[in-house]
Amino acid sequence: MKAAKLYAIQDLRLEEVPVPEIKNSEDILIKVKATGICGSDLSRYGKFGPKKEVGLTFGHEFSGQIEEVGSEVTGFKKGDRVSVSPGLPCMKCEYCKSADYSKCNSLEVIGAVADGSFADYIVVPAENCIHIPDEITYEQAAMIEPSAVVVHAFYQGDMQVGDTVTVMGCGPIGLMCIQWAKVFGAKQIIAIDVMPEKLDWARDMGADIVINGKEENAYEAVRRHTDGRGTDIVMEAAGTPFTCAQVLGLAAKGGKVVYLGIPYADVTIDRFNFESIMRNELLVVGSWNSITGPYPGKAWDATVHFMKEGKIDLTPLITHRYDLSEVEEVFKKVFKRDTLFGKIMFFPEGVK
Repeated sequence: MKAAKLYAIQDLRLEEVPVPEIKNSEDILIKVKATGICGSDLSRYGKFGPKKEVGLTFGHEFSGQIEEVGSEVTGFKKGDRVSVSPGLPCMKCEYCKSADYSKCNSLEVIGAVADGSFADYIVVPAENCIHIPDEITYEQAAMIEPSAVVVHAFYQGDMQVGDTVTVMGCGPIGLMCIQWAKVFGAKQIIAIDVMPEKLDWARDMGADIVINGKEENAYEAVRRHTDGRGTDIVMEAAGTPFTCAQVLGLAAKGGKVVYLGIPYADVTIDRFNFESIMRNELLVVGSWNSITGPYPGKAWDATVHFMKEGKIDLTPLITHRYDLSEVEEVFKKVFKRDTLFGKIMFFPEGVK
């Protein structure tokens, strides 16, 4: 079978390898149907290289069809359609024992410490799998994981019906935030980015107001559109050192700032934005991963439900579809930012 393995920084190789075998009685062999690129994949590919073991199969956002189940697996059978949580909590630490898996002391991820999804087949623990109904396509199901990350962030922010929301950054995660803000009952959604094309996507996903951060001062623009108060919740989904500081000034007094984006660099906060935390008595929360109990958690259940109902449709986020055979060139191109992209999806059986 084909598998894309990461050997070093910007050294991703598509190789022919044996189909993996089930070695644990509670594991499942899955034929990968669709698998997407996560922003963290790009950072690991272009900046950090393999986390632990050199030459592991890369990728962790995916869906597929069960090919074989281990002898002790219950609830799943050959032919079932599944999405898979890539998280690998230890299940032993104090946080895992309280089903707070996102805080696991040694949380790892498929594709970083175990072979991942940029392949024809993958073996995963049965407990990581979740059934997907026929109403959800495989490419939609491959986005359940990042969608659940967004839902978990809204839970962290304790969003209430009627809240106003600002979303900073209109990449795939930010665009998912916009659509989920509607489902959570947002009264007004403001989207901020520096690329006009992404702001167009934000409008299409349901943003009421879009602000180009290059063309106008984001703080002043948000205040102008909110009668001077700011918004109840600010979702930081850009993950840059600048925006991580900037978002603190966009929340209303007593508002909440939720961090989803990962800056991968030191963040320096100027006095005005830092004092906004104190003077405006903000609640600043972080959000990491999406997994809670019962594993993988209610964010996953919510995503499947609202996808099935058609109230969450992430298909418009997919801007590029490729055969898995193109994975090496695609990563090179995307990391160089030679093209504007949203969600990129690979199909081991070919694009149909």
